[in-house]
Amino acid sequence: MLELKALLLTQGMHGMVSQVEGLAQALGLSYKHQKIELKSFWNFIPPRISPISENLVKNKFVCDCKVIISCGRKSVIPSIALKKRLGNQIFNIHVQDPKVSFEHFDLIVSPEHDNLKGENIINTIGAIHYLNKKEINENSKYLGIEKDKRRELVAFIIGGPNKYYNYSEKQIHELFNKVKTLFTPDKFKIIVIPSYRTPENILKIAFNTFSINHHVVKNIDKKAYLSALAISNYIVVTCDSTSMISEAAITGKPVYIAMMKSFKPTGRFKKFYSQLKDLGITRELEDRIESWSYNSLNEVNRIAPIVKAKMKKHGII
Repeated sequence: MLELKALLLTQGMHGMVSQVEGLAQALGLSYKHQKIELKSFWNFIPPRISPISENLVKNKFVCDCKVIISCGRKSVIPSIALKKRLGNQIFNIHVQDPKVSFEHFDLIVSPEHDNLKGENIINTIGAIHYLNKKEINENSKYLGIEKDKRRELVAFIIGGPNKYYNYSEKQIHELFNKVKTLFTPDKFKIIVIPSYRTPENILKIAFNTFSINHHVVKNIDKKAYLSALAISNYIVVTCDSTSMISEAAITGKPVYIAMMKSFKPTGRFKKFYSQLKDLGITRELEDRIESWSYNSLNEVNRIAPIVKAKMKKHGII
């Protein structure tokens, strides 16, 4: 396996990179990233009605790998086009629902809340990702925040607007004040961690709300994120990101989901929330603080042997 290389195709967003990189690492593959940028017109055309052509991509790239792992809408057609050209010389895996015929891929890795079924589909609980306990623990001292007997630490991980949550300032003020009131500074120190999707105005509100008595990380910093996960007693994650909730679940620590009102139906999200709640991993952030434990969720390591068996069947390994 070590001699095999993977080409990772994404739009470059954290959640996508985390998933494809996590799978490549779990499979023991060396890998290289290719950020996919489509030519302007094709950004607006769904993959299901797009032509299967490598010419849709702005920047041409060379595929010298045996395995392609793609994630995100823009990576669907490039992966299919490479498979069409190279055939059985490559094994193409897509992470999440590609919204096209499943037959275009040798394998699809999809969370159970996407409701995909098929012979070439592997379902996971939540999103796969690239975090592991070793790396988390190695970065525990990065923030320089010491634990003390008086106050427990709370990692508050903030996402950003998406198709379901608009992150209105009114909602955010209410949510931030709820977190601040619940985790009082006499008993808790809150570590605020933004994500790539956190808008600047929301980060400013976070700083104004939590800068006194707590700690706000003002830049996107993976090591700060890992450090917060390592040292915190509790983790609070905004409801908009299944990826960050799934990443928090590797710690085995209490994970609270900070709910916001959505502006469109969120059936998939609700199924995901219910699944993790039923497994004893998460609880909705309400009006009291409790502590609990569970077996850490590490789906990418669980599915890696299954993926390897499929690759072996296809003659890739």
